Amino acid sequence: MQANIVVLPGDGIGPEITSVAQNVLTAVAKKFGHSLSFDEQLIGGIAIDRTGSPLPEATVAACKSAQAVLLGAVGGPKWDDPKAKVRPEQGLLAIRKALGLYANLRPVKGYAELLDASPLKRELVEGVDLLCVRELTGGLYFGDRQEANDFGDDARAYDTMVYTGREVRRVVELAFRIAAGRRKKVTSVDKANVLASSRLWRAVTVDVQKQDRTGISLEHQLVDSCAMRLVTNPGSFDVIVTENMFGDILSDEAAVLTGSLGMLPSASLGEGTMGLYEPIHGSAPDIAGQGISNPLGTVLSAALLLRHSLALEEPAAAIETAVSKVLGDKVLTRDLGGRATTADVEKALLSAL
Repeated sequence: MQANIVVLPGDGIGPEITSVAQNVLTAVAKKFGHSLSFDEQLIGGIAIDRTGSPLPEATVAACKSAQAVLLGAVGGPKWDDPKAKVRPEQGLLAIRKALGLYANLRPVKGYAELLDASPLKRELVEGVDLLCVRELTGGLYFGDRQEANDFGDDARAYDTMVYTGREVRRVVELAFRIAAGRRKKVTSVDKANVLASSRLWRAVTVDVQKQDRTGISLEHQLVDSCAMRLVTNPGSFDVIVTENMFGDILSDEAAVLTGSLGMLPSASLGEGTMGLYEPIHGSAPDIAGQGISNPLGTVLSAALLLRHSLALEEPAAAIETAVSKVLGDKVLTRDLGGRATTADVEKALLSAL
């Protein structure tokens, strides 16, 4: 297979971690007889500095013509003015919209080699294998809003959470399709006791289950109690599906199960095979350029890229096996309690492949 992948390194540690993932992809493609080409483009703060836009038109055009997109991270103190009209994070929202990506998949796995790195008890984390499916195009992040003109007692600001039946249905149906290949259990998370948008979410989800013929078990859970259950009984989850903001918060909370945000990959998917793949952590500007960042979340995102966009299951599994080997050999960066550098982890990954 030949495929073109757009790489968006972004800001902070983004260039460091995407470089490792790109080298791993090149190595595994060669091993299995495939050819991958890479096209580096701008997004985020560096794009603002060079073009005035967090998502230049050239980046959008390149992404639309590629088979998949690999993203590092965006943002940093340099652009962290809440009053700024142009912000790095706008690039993320815009690229998801431009590519029609409506669902974010965030797998959370309790690696045996990292059980003691988690702040939770070993017996709680052992065997955890869950997937968060987060809706990406609706909710508070995209609804009508009004900024406050000042910060006095009478200042007023609002954000609006809006969902349509179609938006809910397509992401819940995707969660059901994924669950059919796993343990056939879906937990739909909402706040239906308070929010009108959540009551629509629950009604549509119930209807999706009525149409299901694969034997999926469905349960509903309020977001606050789900947050508690994630740290008291994480092994009880299989596939969690929820709206945009709830998914953003819950999936970051679930990262504690692995011991580090640096371990979690993600895939943002749309109707076709195009996908955008990125680690869930931020740009970590405090360690950028020091060569100590953990690239494994990005490398695991590259494995998801091979699996979901290129249908290359064997190379994807090879990367995941290599990650397990690196963890087993205790080649660990500081966030995982070790002293390995980013370059050490890259060398170990390539050796394992």
